Amino acid sequence: MFSCNTSTSGHSTFLLTGFPGLEASHHWVSIPINLICVVSILGNSIILLLIRTDPSSHEPMYIFLSMLAASDLGLCASTFPTMMWLFWLGARELPFDLCAAQMFFIHAFTYVESGVLLAMAFDRFVAIREPLHYATILTHSAMARVGAAILVRAVLLNLPGPILLRHLLFPQISVLSHCYCLHCDLVGLACSDTQINSLVGLVSILLSLGLDSFLIVLSYALILQTVLGIASPGERLKALNTCVSYLCIVLIFYLPKLGLSVLQRVEKHSYPALAVLMANLHFLVPPFMNPIVYCIKSKQICQGLLKRFQQKRVDIS
Repeated sequence: MFSCNTSTSGHSTFLLTGFPGLEASHHWVSIPINLICVVSILGNSIILLLIRTDPSSHEPMYIFLSMLAASDLGLCASTFPTMMWLFWLGARELPFDLCAAQMFFIHAFTYVESGVLLAMAFDRFVAIREPLHYATILTHSAMARVGAAILVRAVLLNLPGPILLRHLLFPQISVLSHCYCLHCDLVGLACSDTQINSLVGLVSILLSLGLDSFLIVLSYALILQTVLGIASPGERLKALNTCVSYLCIVLIFYLPKLGLSVLQRVEKHSYPALAVLMANLHFLVPPFMNPIVYCIKSKQICQGLLKRFQQKRVDIS
């Protein structure tokens, strides 16, 4: 623990933290992390390529899926560099400006992903509740406005964080809890009063993840109400089946956050390595699993992949 007696503003150095007790094995730990990183980047890039090049995929559901893949790539680009920096090179030091920038992009892309999941819930709500008006409600211009609103919200909610952090005093050297920079972690290391920073962080979470999760639950409650009102069991099952892949992605996004939150409050100090593992899974799992889930559940994505592989085989032969 470093002293606050030599605290500075905006010129501190932060030390990344890997897995406590496994410092000698970080190279081995980095192997599965690298594999997850590569699969995440390739999977989401392929999704974007397939949707962009296939005219039949230019529908609201697939456009929202491309937004989700883009936000996953942004999250990968925000978190993976410092993971590799620590696990491969053993370098722990991170200057304040770089740490604040990483914090901004991590939280911004997290809020973008949450907003896209809410937009996808609205897409399923309209498709099941108002199928005859689906094409007139979710036009390309409407989706462009939704995408712009999600991006603007993420930027505006996260912009005050790095600015307010510059006014706080930190020890000359501060030890982070993870291998990347998070707002709550940085605020907890400050030596000066952090009430405003904590309040801004709480408001930004409530207006993004909190509001989005509430509206997603509400959307699916209304969808379930509509589906239960359908007379035919076959049509009821078909309507629910269109939501399965989306529900899997929502669970993949929110469950690691819930698990990390519970662990931090219950056993964080008893099992520090487990807390770090859960924190890393919190950012690694959604970009890794989202392409897999949609490739399994979406026939159109699967067919697009098969066409690409067949075309490659023909070109090679």
